Amino acid sequence: MAGCIHTIREFRVRPQLELVMFLGEDLLAWMVIALGGAMFAGNLAALVRPPKQRRDANDLTKAPVVRSVVMATIGAIAAIWALVSLL
Repeated sequence: MAGCIHTIREFRVRPQLELVMFLGEDLLAWMVIALGGAMFAGNLAALVRPPKQRRDANDLTKAPVVRSVVMATIGAIAAIWALVSLL
């Protein structure tokens, strides 16, 4: 705790020091790009290449098409939106 107080005091005394945010200022945008891209790629992969074998009787033979297309579209929109917000 004493180290934190000392750092705050230094910042007040020497205002030329700059506080840097962990992993940058655009962390949320980068996370949305990653999650949106994964959502897009995962749902597209489920449509293009379904699993060859079912693990149990409750598994579907192929992914639900409408749900997968909607979720892939949402993921693509989120990733594109975040990418544009970084520009």
